[in-house]
Amino acid sequence: MSVLKLPAFVVSVLMIAASAANGATPVIIHVDASKTEGPYTPVWNYFGADEPNYIYAPNGEKLLRELSALGPAPVYFRTHNLLTTGDGSGSLKWGSTNAYREAPDGSPIYDWTITDRIFDALQGAHVRPLVEVGFMPEALSTHPEPYRHNFPNGNVFTGWSYPPKDYAKWSALVTAWVRHLHQRYDVSGWLWEVWNEPDIPYWHGTAEEYDRLYDVTAAAIRSELSDAKIGGPESTGPANDQAAAFLHQFLEHCAHGTNAATSKTGAPLDFISFHPKGSPKFIDGHVRMNVGAQLRSVERGMQIVASFPEWRSTPIILGESDPEGCAGCKGEQNGYRNGALYGVSVAEAIARTYELARKENVHLQGAVTWAFEFEDQPYFAGFRELATNGIDKPVLNVFRMLGILGGDWISVTSSGAQSLGNVVANSVTASPDVNAMATRRNREVDVLVWNYHDDDLPSDPAQVQLAIGNLPARKIHAEIFRMDTNHGNSFTVWKEMGSPQTPTADQQKQLQLSSRLVATPEKPAITDSTATLNFPLPRQGVYLVRLKW
Repeated sequence: MSVLKLPAFVVSVLMIAASAANGATPVIIHVDASKTEGPYTPVWNYFGADEPNYIYAPNGEKLLRELSALGPAPVYFRTHNLLTTGDGSGSLKWGSTNAYREAPDGSPIYDWTITDRIFDALQGAHVRPLVEVGFMPEALSTHPEPYRHNFPNGNVFTGWSYPPKDYAKWSALVTAWVRHLHQRYDVSGWLWEVWNEPDIPYWHGTAEEYDRLYDVTAAAIRSELSDAKIGGPESTGPANDQAAAFLHQFLEHCAHGTNAATSKTGAPLDFISFHPKGSPKFIDGHVRMNVGAQLRSVERGMQIVASFPEWRSTPIILGESDPEGCAGCKGEQNGYRNGALYGVSVAEAIARTYELARKENVHLQGAVTWAFEFEDQPYFAGFRELATNGIDKPVLNVFRMLGILGGDWISVTSSGAQSLGNVVANSVTASPDVNAMATRRNREVDVLVWNYHDDDLPSDPAQVQLAIGNLPARKIHAEIFRMDTNHGNSFTVWKEMGSPQTPTADQQKQLQLSSRLVATPEKPAITDSTATLNFPLPRQGVYLVRLKW
């Protein structure tokens, strides 16, 4: 018996009507296409990972090309372990390049073979490096043994996390490396930074010793690239008082301190970086996110930057901006990572981060998503990653939607939106945040709509009535891109297959197809200069509505 399949817009209208009959109140979202609010500048186009050696693996190169294709803005990539000693093998929270070792007489031996493979892969995918200068080579470490860790067993912060025993040799290493990179690549547009999270045991030194490392490293970079854009300190989330104090002292040093390399006042600082993270938990059998914790670090960090007249206008890069703090860790509290909740949490955090930057009147340049891919791990193993064994996860489709936005911001209101102050203070634990942001360019309006709640629990969809007013034309082509449990979601399809760890060729192809972002045509109601669309938006769903004329 054949089954009649109704068009998507008909199904949407019927569901809205059924919901209204049952007494549900629709969420009214109004977009004013004539009211621009400044240029839309992407900040989501930054990514990173602990493991540099996965960058040039086949799946890593595939994912880099996909990141590069997300939108017209350049994509940046940040990675740890670019100077770490080792054989070039990768594992969880580990990577190495063997860039530096010493001869028996103590003279330096530089080897750029592995770092060249990393930067070749980035350049080949047209991805710009955000070059993190670190970590400490074994031959230069003040405490070299033990050196390689075996995460998740034992201490992670081993010999690579210590200061150099000889700052002159460290400076010479950085100088030689930057000279090589400059000779080999077009480094215009690259960004440079010093170390990672020096306020915790990623750096086994004092704050003053980090300031010295920063001065010496920045001077070495500038000796070869006089116009290099250098920043830091990549400290942890400043919602924590200790982290806030570290960020404050670093900014004070760069403004007024004595430079350890030049003996002059201050240090170069072209961007300021710190790491806001959320804090999900496993409660009563389900994951509860905490985007509020992430946003509180964003807010306080921006306030600290704004408190310095010297740095108020300096670009801010959130060097790791994520729902929690360990991409290579697993556990029940991280069960959100494979499905739609990871994607919608990104939309929520990015939108609110834009709002905080406007509120604090600071220059937000980027927000690094600390997620890439892991090699030699099971399918959908539960790591924080954008793809698994070459299959894109649903979260990547949210970045694809963000890449569609462009032009100028335009005015949006939503009856289902939570206030910024409430989300920062309390996260989203009562009513969901059914919200939107929109842009306009040439003959196109794009509206990103999402339905977010911290709790990963079943819920009825929000019934959305989206009205886009003051359009300059009556003949409108409309389509919707969807990411939710049943759209743009390879994880759902993989589970329906029986969760195979060795998919057949046909299953692999089906997973690839299911991971794509697909548009379905819609027929909005047109009244005067307003286009109206009605559709159900599932909890933990993100949709991109595109109108062209």
